Amino acid sequence: MSSYFTELEGKTVVVTGGSKGIGKEIARTFAELNANVIITGRDELVLNEVVSELQALNPKCMGIPGDLSELSVIQRLVETVISEFGTIDVLVNNAGVNIAKPAMDVTESDWDTVLDLNLKSVFFSSQEVARHMLAQKSGKIINIASQMAFVGYYKRAAYCASKGGLIQLTKALAVEWAEHGITVNAVAPTFIETELTANMFTDEAFKQDVEKRILLNGLAKPKDISGAVLYLASDMAGFVTGETIKVDGGWTAI
Repeated sequence: MSSYFTELEGKTVVVTGGSKGIGKEIARTFAELNANVIITGRDELVLNEVVSELQALNPKCMGIPGDLSELSVIQRLVETVISEFGTIDVLVNNAGVNIAKPAMDVTESDWDTVLDLNLKSVFFSSQEVARHMLAQKSGKIINIASQMAFVGYYKRAAYCASKGGLIQLTKALAVEWAEHGITVNAVAPTFIETELTANMFTDEAFKQDVEKRILLNGLAKPKDISGAVLYLASDMAGFVTGETIKVDGGWTAI
């Protein structure tokens, strides 16, 4: 694979929520290509463990702890990366959260928690990074959305709203920043088999319902998502912007 993506070597790549699940796999994929990967996460202990793994691949990788729901954390993140590397070539907005509840049980706090991280933080992270991408007249922003941006599902009113908004945000930013050499795209995964979703799938009825909706066998793996992200970050996708790649095993094809 590396023979196709050698242009990513030495690039500065920020992956939010990069200490677990999909984000961790995305970060590792870039580090294997010798990109300088900066990950964020709220659990500093876990973050540091993953940074050590990444540094075994590229010593220039680093981690910056914090909750991106707070705009001051976003500003500090970007300032630190620019100070260390002088540029940001790729931003992967992966950090996200879901609070699974029936719509009638969702509180204002639940709604704000989901929308603040899944949508608000993505906009302001993109805005802060774009200040530098605009100056260098290049950059790639990749948002991790969800198939739930296109279909409804139980106990996910706030989540579906946040990811649907993220798809439209992706298009809006792509339109506005295209003339400056910045591409903005998204990847929309189905349910992924990670340590974060393990408890969710202990509910056998839920697991069977999910699996019957996925046309390909089984659940997606994190590497299925990182492949799509890698493509969008590469020169192969140089003429692609405002698009969303669905990695959903055929869920939304029906």
